Amino acid sequence: MITPSVVLFVTAAIVPLVRGTAQKSVLVVGCLAALVSWKLLDFNSQWNVHIGEYTLVLLRVDPLSLVFALIFTLITFVGIVYALHNDHGLEHASTLVYAGASVGVVFAGDWVSLFVFWELMAVSSLFVVWHGGTERAARAGYRYILVHIFGGSLLFAGILMHLAGGGGREVTALIRSGSGDLAFWLILLGVAVNAAIPPLHAWLTDSYPEASVTGSVFLSAFTTKTAVYVLIRVFPGTEVLVYVGVTMAIYGVVLAVIENDIRRLLAYHILSQVGYMVAGVGLGTPLSLDGAAAHAYSHIVYKSLLFMGTGAVLYATGLRKLTDLGGIASRMKLVVLLYMVGAFSISGVPLFNGFISKSMIVSAAVALDRPGVELLLNLAGIGTFLHTGLKLPYFTFFGPDKGIEVRPLPMNMLVAMGVGALLCIIYGIFPSLLYNLLPYGAQYQPYTLDHVLSGTELLIGTGLAFWLLRDKLAGKPTISLDTDWFYRRPLAAVTARVIDGVRALGEVASTLRATLVDELWTFTQQPTSALDVGQDPHSEDYDPYRFHHPIGATVFWVAVYFVVVAVITLYN
Repeated sequence: MITPSVVLFVTAAIVPLVRGTAQKSVLVVGCLAALVSWKLLDFNSQWNVHIGEYTLVLLRVDPLSLVFALIFTLITFVGIVYALHNDHGLEHASTLVYAGASVGVVFAGDWVSLFVFWELMAVSSLFVVWHGGTERAARAGYRYILVHIFGGSLLFAGILMHLAGGGGREVTALIRSGSGDLAFWLILLGVAVNAAIPPLHAWLTDSYPEASVTGSVFLSAFTTKTAVYVLIRVFPGTEVLVYVGVTMAIYGVVLAVIENDIRRLLAYHILSQVGYMVAGVGLGTPLSLDGAAAHAYSHIVYKSLLFMGTGAVLYATGLRKLTDLGGIASRMKLVVLLYMVGAFSISGVPLFNGFISKSMIVSAAVALDRPGVELLLNLAGIGTFLHTGLKLPYFTFFGPDKGIEVRPLPMNMLVAMGVGALLCIIYGIFPSLLYNLLPYGAQYQPYTLDHVLSGTELLIGTGLAFWLLRDKLAGKPTISLDTDWFYRRPLAAVTARVIDGVRALGEVASTLRATLVDELWTFTQQPTSALDVGQDPHSEDYDPYRFHHPIGATVFWVAVYFVVVAVITLYN
C-alpha cells in the first residue's frame, strides 16, 4: 500500500543524494505524490504486517485519521516550498521523516505501530532542532530529546501494562476500570508530554525558536497536533482535560504577552491554542470533538504561516527580539500583509479559518452549560489578538525606525506564505470545506449574528485597549523564566555535583586498586616479605633468604611424601 508516509520516507531517502534543481524537483514531486496517495485512500484501505502472532496495523483509515493525515501532508508541501532555497539535504530529509512519522501515527491501528512512529517522530524532530546550527540549538536539542525519552517511556510502560492486563491491541478509546487505571494514566501522561501540557511544556518553547528559519515551520505543525489526535482517539470525554485545556489556554497567553523573542512568543501561543483543543477533547461531545479536530487543522495552517512570517523577518534582518526590531514595514509590505492574515486567523476574526474552528469549542461549552470554560476561553482569545495580532506585528514592523538593514527574501518563501494565507481565507469563507471532513458529524453554523457580533466586539475592545496602552506593552529586554528553569539550572547543578562526586569516588577507587595490585604483586614475588615488619631491606645486615629452608629439608619432605603415597597405594 502506497501511503503518504511511505512516499515521504522514500523522498527523504533520495533528497540527500541530489543537489540543486534536481533536489528541488524531488522535494516538490515527492510532496505532491504524498497528497495524491492521500487522495487515493478510502475506508477499505488497509495495510497489515504479521510478525509472529502479532499483527502490525500500519494503515487504518477512518474520518479522524483522514482529516489529520490531510493537513499533515498538505502543510508538508507548503513547508517544503518555503524551504526550497535551503540546500541542506539532511535537513530536508529530517523534516520529511518527521512528517512521515506524524502521518504514520494517525494511520497506526495498533499500539505497537503507534509507539514506533511516535518515537521516530521524536528522533527525527531532534535533528530538525539541531539543524538550527547554533550552540543554543545544540543545547536545546539535548534537553528536547531527554524530555521526549521520558514521555516515550511513560507511553511505553502504559502500553505494556494495557496489553498485559488483557487490553486490546487496537488503538481505541480507553476506559478507566479497576486495574486498568494505571495504564490509562501512564498513556495519558506520555501523550501529555507531546501535547506540551504544563508543567510538561517547556521543551517546546525552549527548542522551537532555536531551529532554523525553515525547521520551525515544521516543528509548529506536527508534534503537539499528533498528541491532540491521540487524545481525541483515546481519551474523549476525560473530564480532567477540560481543566488542563483551559489552564493551557490562559497560561500560554500570559507568557506570550510578556515575551520579547518573536518566535518564542509564537511558541508560547502554541500552548494556548492546543489548550482549546485539549478542552474540546475533555468536553467529549460530538461538537467539541469535531471542534478539537477542526481547530487542530486550522491551527496548523495559520501557525505555520505565522512562523513563516517571523522566519522571513529573521532571514531578512537577522533579528528576533521585539526590542531590536521596528520600522521595517515599508520594506516588507507583502510579508506584513501575509502575516496579518495569519494573525487575524489565529485571533478568530470572521472570514478567517480560526473563527470557524475556535467558536465550535466555545459553543460546545455553552451547550453543556459550562460558563466558566466559556469565559476563560474567550479571555484567552482576547490575549491572542493582543499579542499575536497587535503587539508582535506593531513592534516588529512598525514603531520607531531603527535603521535596520533588510535583505531580499527568496521568492519561494513568499509563495509558500501566499499559499498559507490563501488557505486561511478559503476555509474561513467556505467552512463546509473543512466541516465535511470532520469525523463526528456535528452540525454547526459559525456565521450567526450572535457569533459574529460578540467576536467582533471583543476584537474591537482589545484593539482600543492596545492602542491606549501600547507604550506599556512594548517588548522588554528580559528573559522569561518558565518550568524549564528547574532542569536548566538547579537540576543541571545537582547533576554536575553528582557527576563530580562519582568522578572523585572513581579516582579514590582507582588509587586503592593500584595500591592493592602493587602489594599483591610484591607478595606473590616474595611471600616471606610479609614477615619483614620492622626490617629495613636496604641495611647491610638485611638477609632476604633468612626464612628459606635448606635444600636438604626440601628433599627430605619430598621423599616422605612419596613414601606415604606408596604405602597408601600398596594397602589399597
